[in-house]
Amino acid sequence: MAAPDKNEALEITAIRRADGESRTLAASLPRLVLEARRIAANVIHGLHGRRRAGAGENFWQYRRFVSGEPAARVDWRRSARDDHLYGREQEWEASHTVWIWPDRSPSMAFASREARDSKLERGLIVAFALAELLVAGGERVGIPGLMNPTASRAVIDKMAQAMLHDDATRASLPPSFVPSALAEIVVLSDFWSPMPEIRAMLAGLSSSGAHGTLIQVVDPAEETFPYSGRVEFVEPEGGETITAGRAESWMNDYVARVALHRDEIRAETNRLDWLFSTHTTSRSAAELLLFLHGGMMVSKGGTRSTVKVGRSA
Repeated sequence: MAAPDKNEALEITAIRRADGESRTLAASLPRLVLEARRIAANVIHGLHGRRRAGAGENFWQYRRFVSGEPAARVDWRRSARDDHLYGREQEWEASHTVWIWPDRSPSMAFASREARDSKLERGLIVAFALAELLVAGGERVGIPGLMNPTASRAVIDKMAQAMLHDDATRASLPPSFVPSALAEIVVLSDFWSPMPEIRAMLAGLSSSGAHGTLIQVVDPAEETFPYSGRVEFVEPEGGETITAGRAESWMNDYVARVALHRDEIRAETNRLDWLFSTHTTSRSAAELLLFLHGGMMVSKGGTRSTVKVGRSA
């Protein structure tokens, strides 16, 4: 029997790796789903949803009546309590789409001793929990290139099944597509991709006027570079290796390059009025979930800001 050529060998290796990744993901999904539901339930409790004024049937709040409005909008019972006229605002009920992209590329599997979860697990937990929270608030959630938007209460199960049956290459960044102008995009990734690729992704996703949030999920070791002595570093997505004779001598250069990379991402997101933040896996997943939910509420009010969440001191 002839030995496989180089391309066939690479394909066999890729298939075996994909099979191993899918089995690992399948084994961990039940725990991730349970954790996501627990976090979403805790966050939902006490929140009032993404409420805003608009056309709908549910009462939201009273407001001062504005001269020139139809008299039918006056709430006479409320107005009778003092010397001002009041109208009733209804809650805006038109759902819109939120696209969530959890990076599942090989680099996300990294976890040091200080981490609560691997970057992959943390990204999936937060993606699942955010989807459940949004659907509970009447929104539709989709995964670019993998799952069409849905408002199903079983959204976590649908997301998990779509990932388990995904046989495509695990890309770090979402595929090219043009979301609607009213859509929101959340990308959870370590964002160690080259800056030109990140710029191209942002240009495509923002071309329609959609808003988005980039969350850089990092391990504590990637923040502090706690290595010393002779260390061999392996690139998880290419397999290349590099050896440091005295790794501690690299720390200052490493920290500076990470800071520069983040500044470049932040410059792009600020220009587009998107949000960018970092999240360290030694921190709570609920903290990140609250930030994402709050950021979406802020975007509806017309004011967006850049905040760092869960970053090591």
